[in-house]
Formats: sequence, C-alpha cells, structure tokens
Amino acid sequence: MKLAAEVNENLAHYSNVLIYSAMAVYTLAFLAHIAEWVFGSRSAVGRTAAAITADAEAAQRAKVAVRVGGQGGATAVLERPKIVTRSAAGSRDIPDGPGAAGGTEQGDVYGRIAVGLTVLAFLFHAVGVLFRALSVRRAPWGNMYEFSTTFAMVAVAAYLVLLVLKKNVRWIGLPLVTTVLLDLGLAVSVLYTASDQLVPALHSYWLWIHVSCAIISGAALYIGAVSTLLYLFRDRYEAQLENPEGKQYGRFAKSVLARVPSAASLDKFAYRINATIFPLWTFTIIAGAIWAEAAWGRYWGWDPKEVWSFITWVAYACYLHARATAGWKGRKAAYLALFAFGCYLFNYYGVNIFITGKHSYAGV
Repeated sequence: MKLAAEVNENLAHYSNVLIYSAMAVYTLAFLAHIAEWVFGSRSAVGRTAAAITADAEAAQRAKVAVRVGGQGGATAVLERPKIVTRSAAGSRDIPDGPGAAGGTEQGDVYGRIAVGLTVLAFLFHAVGVLFRALSVRRAPWGNMYEFSTTFAMVAVAAYLVLLVLKKNVRWIGLPLVTTVLLDLGLAVSVLYTASDQLVPALHSYWLWIHVSCAIISGAALYIGAVSTLLYLFRDRYEAQLENPEGKQYGRFAKSVLARVPSAASLDKFAYRINATIFPLWTFTIIAGAIWAEAAWGRYWGWDPKEVWSFITWVAYACYLHARATAGWKGRKAAYLALFAFGCYLFNYYGVNIFITGKHSYAGV
C-alpha cells in the first residue's frame, strides 16, 4: 500500500511537471503565431486579398455562349448564375484571405514553427493528463482542474486533426493557443486540486461516457464560437469595403481581417461545427440523466448543472433552427451562437464555482 501511494504521488508530480512544460511550449507557439501574423502583415497580398473591385466581380461571372437554331441562327449569351456562399442576406461573394502568413514565405515559416511547437506542447499536455489518470486510477476529469486540463487538450487535438485533414484552419492557431494558456494558467493557479478519489456516487462507467462527451462537445463548440466571433468582425469588414466612404478599420485591423477566411467561409465553418456536435451534446444530457438515475434514483431533479445544460441545449437548438429560418441568418444567428456558447461557459465556471448543487463535489 505504501509503495502504491508513493507511485501515485510520483505520477501526480510528473503530471504537474508535464503540464507546466506544456504551458512553456504553448507560450513559444504563441510567440511564433504572433510572428506569423506580424510578418504576414507586410504582404501586399495580405492587405489587398479581400478588396472588392469591378474587375474581380467581372472575373467571377463567366459567360457561356450558346448557339441556338440551325446554321446561321442567333447567338444567345447566358450569364451563369452567381453562386453565393454567404449565409447572410446580401450578394457579396468574396474569396478567402491568404491566411495568417499573408502569402509571405517568412510568415509561413513562422506559422509552420508555431504548428510544430503546438504539436510538441500537445504531446507534453496529453502525457500529463495520462499521468494524472494513472495517479488516481480513474478518468482524469473528476474536478474542475482535471476537466480544464483535459478540455484544453481535446481542443488542441481537434485543431490538429483539422490540420491533418488539410483544412484551412491555421488562423485558429493564435486564439486557440491563447485560450489554452489562459485555461491552463487558471487551472494550475486557482482550480488545482490534489489527486484524490471520488465520492461513491461518481464511481461509475458513466463518468467515462458522460463527462468525455461533455469535454469533446465543449472543445468543438469552442472552435465554432471562435469562428463565429471572427465572422462578425470579417462581415463588418467586408461591409465597409463595399462602402469606402464610411468609417474604416485601422491599418492593423485591416491587415488581420484581410487574411482570415471570408465571412461566408467562417459562417459556414461555424455552422457545420455546431450542427455536427449538437447530437453529441444531446447525448451528453441524456447520458447524464441516466447516470443521475443510477446515482440518485431520479433522471431529472432540476439541479443547477442539469438546468443550465438544458438551457445550453435549447440555445443551440434555437441557433440551428434560426439558420433554417430566412429572417434569422447571418449576424442574428451568429449572436445567438455566441449566447449559446456563453451558456456553456456559465454552466461550467458559474455553476461550479458560485452555485451549490449535487454536482459540487470537490469544491472546484
């Protein structure tokens, strides 16, 4: 028993060391991402990629000549219908920006370094979470500290998977690494809880199912929220491009917004993420209800965590419904998506810290 306790203590210590090491490497990745954006801003491509010109508009509309009738018949010139990918009302169809690197070789080098450092930090991070699990001999998400570290790990994993699938998401790198650093910093400084066993009610295989689904859902919804927030900025930027006489963004803001994907791409990406993960969030709530029946003898008891999980579900359901409703596309739907993610955050931080309920086991 004494030897086992020493092994568990050592594993917990190594877990902490690895988490701090991951934070150090994430910091280097953050600086590399900053350098990518800075050097990319020097590119003329980055400053002008999203500009709307008459020539660009004409180039996007191909004309197909079709000869009708017999020999010597008249020629009808048909204009190919313009494909508008932007979900909001309007006719803008602007190509994506060149990315954080801005089309520059030096910026791209820093971007690749940032991704490499993110991969290295993720490896430290993942092994640290694994050691935490081995030290407590259970799923490593029994309290807010463990949930936060695992949540950040899954968010980074989702980003890296999208890169492996060759999706154009490197622009997420900077906000993602920034958020991960804040999350881990809060976890180790405020939310830290020493390795310990859980109360009997939590000793169930549903811990693996319910909480893991909640973590995966939250990580994906976070990426969707970042995309939605950038969509709002990019959409306003594109609107100002159409109205040169109106209030304009500053040089730095223009440099950044000109390099991210178009408002149409961001909006579509966020919608796909949220729509794809919504069934998993639905299952998360159902799994929690089944676990509650096994632990407390009832499926639903209006516990604060249960209530806010349902509120979050309703908010995302309203968002998805709004996307199918003609009058609620674009910015209105985006605001609703951000409100829904705000409900998710409050469900985690607000309910766990400020509201007492059956889910308040380890203080934090």
